[in-house]
Amino acid sequence: MRHPLAPEAILEKDLGADFESAQRRSEETVQHRGVHYDTGVIFRGPGYSIPTRREDLDYAVVRRELQIIRDDLHANAVRIVGSDLTRLLTTTEIALEEGLEVWFSPMFFNYSAQETATKLVEAAKAVSLFATSESGPVTFIAGSELTLFVSDIVPAKSIELRLAKLKSDPSLLRNGRLGTFLNSLVPELRSVFRGPLTYAALMFEQLDWDLFDFVGVDHYRDDRVKDRYIAMIEPLVATGKPVIVTEFGMRTYRGAQSSGALGFGITDPKRLFLHNLPIVGRFIRPRLRAAFDRDEAMQAREIDETLTELEHAGVAGALLSTFCTPQSPIDSKPRYDLDLDSMAIVKALPRHQRGTRYPDMYWEPKMAFETVAEHYAS
Repeated sequence: MRHPLAPEAILEKDLGADFESAQRRSEETVQHRGVHYDTGVIFRGPGYSIPTRREDLDYAVVRRELQIIRDDLHANAVRIVGSDLTRLLTTTEIALEEGLEVWFSPMFFNYSAQETATKLVEAAKAVSLFATSESGPVTFIAGSELTLFVSDIVPAKSIELRLAKLKSDPSLLRNGRLGTFLNSLVPELRSVFRGPLTYAALMFEQLDWDLFDFVGVDHYRDDRVKDRYIAMIEPLVATGKPVIVTEFGMRTYRGAQSSGALGFGITDPKRLFLHNLPIVGRFIRPRLRAAFDRDEAMQAREIDETLTELEHAGVAGALLSTFCTPQSPIDSKPRYDLDLDSMAIVKALPRHQRGTRYPDMYWEPKMAFETVAEHYAS
């Protein structure tokens, strides 16, 4: 959270300097201030397909949540994420009706490059109805972190195996397969979609940003990169294209900022997999790997520091991950408090419980909600 000035600082502050500081802050305001809105993502692996986060999608709830994102979180953008095209399109239509700009982000996991390209072009063609011009309210995100999520850019059966390959042989990053894929994909997308394009890159991915209207990067800040977080973005800002930090955020358990687990979290993967299986899944309750402590103050502080740095870094946009993860509710037993593994800025409540601040919603804001609202309102 932002801290008030100490009393001695209040006595010493100069009104002229204060005015200049306010003027600088105004000039540094991030133009595209947004949050991820998950419509349901399906993770595929060898022989399985796992729906996560949002089994059901009530469009009345979607509209209400988008209104809260606009009016109370003070965001002007949403990155609409999901694997089901109908859900993505309907949510996009509602977001546009509510006056929000949309970063349209179809997510397809563990398909081949050819299958991924076909699905992305299909999605771009479908959402082109809403893309009225090159500077319109819908930006198409042409894939996200595809080095890990496409099955044959770095050939391996799973994300974990691809990551292990990259760690053991970093030269794989220079094999050019991602660049070749995007060089072929983008003209196909441009032929069916009139609006602006970007790609949500991992910081280490190498591609030609001249293909895109925005530079997009998923860029998390934790103790490993804290001292060079902005320095890592500077080469992207130097391209001259507007830079969008397409993904950043922090989990909600004590020590998350130094755990090195931002990518994969602390949920027991075996139990989560079994829980999502048909029939038998309802008998297996997902849980965390161990008992962790809730630390909403840490999450809020880390997001506050990240946004403060981004506001001074010259980026054009920041899209926080994420608003809500309904499939990760809070629980009085720490081992089963799945929200601790969530980057959401609201905490999903146990089934059928409603919030206090928003009695029509099934969640309650975390401390980070107010932190983000303060930044976005400024």
